[in-house]
Amino acid sequence: MTVAKYLPKYRFEIPAPSRVVRQDNPIGAGHAPDRERLMSRTLVLNATYEPLGVITERRALILVLNHRATMIEQSGDVVHFSGGELDLPSVIRLNKFVRIPYRHAVPLSRRAIFARDGGRCVYCTAPATSIDHVVPRSRGGAHIWENVVSACHKCNHLKADRNLKEIGWRLRQLPREPVGAAWRILGTGRTDDRWLQYLQPFGVAAATA
Repeated sequence: MTVAKYLPKYRFEIPAPSRVVRQDNPIGAGHAPDRERLMSRTLVLNATYEPLGVITERRALILVLNHRATMIEQSGDVVHFSGGELDLPSVIRLNKFVRIPYRHAVPLSRRAIFARDGGRCVYCTAPATSIDHVVPRSRGGAHIWENVVSACHKCNHLKADRNLKEIGWRLRQLPREPVGAAWRILGTGRTDDRWLQYLQPFGVAAATA
């Protein structure tokens, strides 16, 4: 779901930047603001600190300059204009509460699966390195939350395309689709380490493998 259409309206835009200086490359004249760089993401929090979604840095900066939001975390990057420079946000918080309907399923991704399962293999508790379909795809197993789990390389290799009953294995817990706004963000895979402290109170485990 696109969160942008539910955000507050603003009165004025900002001019197109002349260059963007990224934290991972601070030396030199900076980068031309090409499309990929301007699409870097910013986490948006509701006034209650509930994670709402991600938007572009430019959109986030406009909300801050229009006093519709407050910058909570800086990204460390700087955007240059003809009249000066501004820090780019990594996290912003809306100044007024907005109500957003959540109707879409949590995106199913490797990162989100690892987080749901605590970064551990569901069969032996070793650090997870891959994902496994409990009912193998070759036997009609679906690629859904209830059939995908974290696994280590050894267990994934040993299980292969067999069912658990055939090898006498059991799951430590039944896989389920996670709930909560934060999971919709983590499931996209486009996250920043600065976001974790704001996601964890809303159901996301500390595991980020």
